[in-house]
Amino acid sequence: MKPQALKPQALKPQALKPSSPRSLKPLSPQAPEPSNPKRLYANLAGVEVGDCFPVRIVGAINVSPESFYGGSVPPDRAALQRLAVRMTEEGADILDIGAMSTAPYLKGAISEQEEEERMAQAVRAVREVVTVPISADTQRSRVAAAALDAGASIINDVSGLAHDPAMAALASRTAGVVLMACEQGPSTTDPLVMIARLLRASLKRADAAGVSPEHVVLDPGIGFFRHAAVAWHELDCIVLARLSRLRRLGHPILVGVSRKSFIGAITGRSTPAERLHGSVAAAAIAVYNGAALIRTHDVAATVDAVRMAAAMRAKASPQALRGLGGLKA
Repeated sequence: MKPQALKPQALKPQALKPSSPRSLKPLSPQAPEPSNPKRLYANLAGVEVGDCFPVRIVGAINVSPESFYGGSVPPDRAALQRLAVRMTEEGADILDIGAMSTAPYLKGAISEQEEEERMAQAVRAVREVVTVPISADTQRSRVAAAALDAGASIINDVSGLAHDPAMAALASRTAGVVLMACEQGPSTTDPLVMIARLLRASLKRADAAGVSPEHVVLDPGIGFFRHAAVAWHELDCIVLARLSRLRRLGHPILVGVSRKSFIGAITGRSTPAERLHGSVAAAAIAVYNGAALIRTHDVAATVDAVRMAAAMRAKASPQALRGLGGLKA
């Protein structure tokens, strides 16, 4: 498997200024969390995730030359295997393989046959050298089926089971599924309300197909909303800042912020290769605000930041304060 020569997409940094008025519905204030919130749990191919477990790291592996982050694409099979081994040694609990770019601002679509061939070859190569679960990042049931046959055990569907009618039934036979909120069109709704509504619709599709609730993780879709009530980079910040609200949906939350364009818009780093530090900071914020899994291209750099954020989150909880005798600042 030898991807074509890459031409990384350079994004122009955008000034952070208030969105222009568009007769938007006002954003609702953040509601407080319940005093005794439900403990969230999921099992992804044997990897237990949720409130009673460490934050899990999902290593993102792209084999799509058209990827928004061209520097992350291994040039051949041997490099792919080395990357998979390195990620697991650095602390990845799951490896997520994508064979077609899904970035909403890129023209990354390829034929189903090409995506299937790329995916199957990559999963087989990775399965030869690591034992951690492999996730197939695809919206197409045929591609997902090929990945499962090659050794994957988790489906990561960025459409939330909306793109391919056959995907939900296939997901019911897997050991885990990640459902992402997928933009359905322009919206003037509070971003968190909109994302929660989309995720509830995905959960209904999963439930109707017989997917076990204990195998489901939710993803708010950082970087995938371009026609919302606020500018895309503002929306991504709002979602991270108010992430804990999505806990009410009853499933652990996976967040993928690695090298994404909102980081470039905020920091002025025009290319993904320059966004490592911003990515690590955003991952830490996501964990502090409730993320149970972090998807990243940079496992080693992310692990310690995640551990620190998780430790701070644990000490900020009401349970921790009660354990200290209810100390107040």
